[in-house]
Amino acid sequence: MAEQLICRNVTLGYEGIPVTEGLDFTVSSGDYLCILGENGSGKSTLVKALLGLIPAMSGEIIRSGEIAGGVGYLPQQTVVQRDFPASVREIVRSGCIRKAGLRPFYNREEKALAEENMARLGISELAGRCYRELSGGQQQRVLLARALCATGHILLLDEPVTGLDPKAQADLYELIAQLNRSGVTMIMVSHDVSAVRYASHILHIGSREQLFFGTRQDYLASRLGQSFLITETGDAGGDEADAEIEQPEPECSGVSAKAAAAAAAGAGLLAVGTGAAIYKYVKRGEQSDR
Repeated sequence: MAEQLICRNVTLGYEGIPVTEGLDFTVSSGDYLCILGENGSGKSTLVKALLGLIPAMSGEIIRSGEIAGGVGYLPQQTVVQRDFPASVREIVRSGCIRKAGLRPFYNREEKALAEENMARLGISELAGRCYRELSGGQQQRVLLARALCATGHILLLDEPVTGLDPKAQADLYELIAQLNRSGVTMIMVSHDVSAVRYASHILHIGSREQLFFGTRQDYLASRLGQSFLITETGDAGGDEADAEIEQPEPECSGVSAKAAAAAAAGAGLLAVGTGAAIYKYVKRGEQSDR
């Protein structure tokens, strides 16, 4: 698969102060990359860098010609954004603003693209509705359609399921997975354990450093991946409290033994109780997606 985005030993920060260092990963056409990390680890800074909003302090970010014109972006929603008084059609068409350039109107092709993407995401019947009257799940579909109008090659999604009810979350995850299977490259920033099961690759950022980059399978088999699942569930108790799931410890690109050991020690047991149940759930999802 063709490489679309390459980060080589990238350091990011503000006013000469690094926020995260040593970022080294590649995104290829058709990948589904999930970016994980604690608050303050530099995920938002990385998003800005990938969008071209801030430069790298050192290292380089390389974009293929295919995405040189930009990345489709679905940002975290604020209360003000959810209350935006515009029609669904107007918002979806706004994804073509970069293509329109200085033209004060959308041409026939751009209008057709908006209609096509609304149909693709099942929101054609909402085209004339006011955006702020929609449910959270419907609003995210509208913003996805807008992002696809910007580029159909690669989308960057920042915490897309935040604030949605469980059913809306599941529906949105499945929709994003369908887009990925159709050939759209996905980069998703998330705190949600469920997001891991859909990803093909994982980038885990720690405090000012990259802890892991590799496939989902390697991440789930690593101590870092197992400890993350436990930490996010918030419960390491249960009937298996004294049991430890034995998993292989493969050599995974981007994760040092020191970093993995530190993360495992911080989480306590490797995979017990509810953490074990979530680990098995993600593994089942991995098998069902094949």
